[in-house]
Amino acid sequence: MAGPSPTARQARALFLALTLVLLPVLAGCGGGKDGASTGKTAGTAAGQPSAAAADRAEPLASVPTPQLPATVRSADGRQVTVESADRIVPLTGALSEIVFSLGLGRNVVARDITATFEQAKDLPVITRAHDVSAEGVLSLHPTLVLADTSTGPADAVQQIRDAGIPLLVLDPAVRIDDIGPRITAVAAALGVPDAGTELRERTADRISAVQRTVPATDGRKPRVAFLYLRGTASVYLLGGPGSGADSLIEAAGSVDAGKASGLHKDFTPITSEALVKAAPDVILVMTKGLESVGGLDGLEKVPGVAQTPAGLDHRVVAIDDGVLLNFGPRTDEVLRQLVDGIHRQVGG
Repeated sequence: MAGPSPTARQARALFLALTLVLLPVLAGCGGGKDGASTGKTAGTAAGQPSAAAADRAEPLASVPTPQLPATVRSADGRQVTVESADRIVPLTGALSEIVFSLGLGRNVVARDITATFEQAKDLPVITRAHDVSAEGVLSLHPTLVLADTSTGPADAVQQIRDAGIPLLVLDPAVRIDDIGPRITAVAAALGVPDAGTELRERTADRISAVQRTVPATDGRKPRVAFLYLRGTASVYLLGGPGSGADSLIEAAGSVDAGKASGLHKDFTPITSEALVKAAPDVILVMTKGLESVGGLDGLEKVPGVAQTPAGLDHRVVAIDDGVLLNFGPRTDEVLRQLVDGIHRQVGG
């Protein structure tokens, strides 16, 4: 397990290793014996949970026909020629989501452990924890393997390449602006560039539509701190510039509290001093992270949380680990949860 201050790559690998079913907003944690809410909310007003969105990828209306061969440039500098898209193995949940959204889910023959959306759940898993099994991949005779620079171990990736399988590596998406180029790159490799343009435009339009719902403020935007928590591993981190959450927080009409407080790293160990300086109005966490510290009651025991405006008023937004930082075709759903959870709680 990662140590107390992982690199950005390690942190993203931890994010990708999680497999909860999509819970747009976690609410009503810590109820009494009769199940009643404690009154503390997580992303909703008055302790009422929001309706859960279906955990499904949404394919384009028209199923595209791949026009191959196609030669594309991999993020590691290699030229990759794809002759067939008949048997696709995406090695991250985010890449799986793009393939299914492009309408080529029928060609996917395996999944990474983080691909938890409904259409992929019955596919064979070819990862152990978050490590790729080269033997598992090769046993399925793929015609294309999709990975990103956080995929590992390196020897497994090399073993797949040595077997002559086309393997395309993409840069991880860590900002909303990365979504469009990532969709375009996957679509180009699959020989469906027009479908890539359509999905890219659909995704951008939906994100823009959500951003138009951000309430006007009186000049002061809410400050939101992203806390990466793994209580069972004693990992407690405050997000800063480059965490990925900062892009979402800003798109939701808010200020990333870690960045605004002067942090220069993507993740910094939480201290009481750092959180008090960040002074968040709302705390953003992942659902699994919140569970790992004992829910909302346990979150208040994390150093500094109880001394922040967010902690004092129990303003917390919890979003599923598997979708929060995916940066893909469903990022508009994540952004909608953030806008609703943040601004409803601060009265925006």
